[in-house]
Amino acid sequence: MKHGITLLIKLVVSLFAFSIGFLFFTEATYVDVITFALLTVVVSYVAIDLIVLPRFGNRTALVSDFVLTYFTVWVFGSVLFHNYMLIAWGSIISASVITFSEVFVHRYVLKHVSETRSRRQPRTRFAFDTEFAEEDTIDSTTKKED
Repeated sequence: MKHGITLLIKLVVSLFAFSIGFLFFTEATYVDVITFALLTVVVSYVAIDLIVLPRFGNRTALVSDFVLTYFTVWVFGSVLFHNYMLIAWGSIISASVITFSEVFVHRYVLKHVSETRSRRQPRTRFAFDTEFAEEDTIDSTTKKED
């Protein structure tokens, strides 16, 4: 249920952001907006909210969200629509709105959804040691006299 609420919040915000970014700047339809929103929500939630956020923190997750949203919209938008400047502005506006909302979504995810994990991995101790010798050559059989 926790994942469902988070996905629903992200979907509503993505629909709002892509409606602003695409319907004002391109000849996109509502089907395009819904497709972009679903794609971005699923990929962002799995890759960033469940993997990046618990391990690397909020700042890295926010930057990753912005980059992922921007490039996803840019690449798939350039395939569907043929006006690159309008896609660029739509991508920037959409990614900015989504990144702003992700600040609050990440707080919710860290508080309610993810288990707290430490950033540092425990150091493992190996069962072997290394010894260093003072001899320069292996074949030396003479003893050093002081």
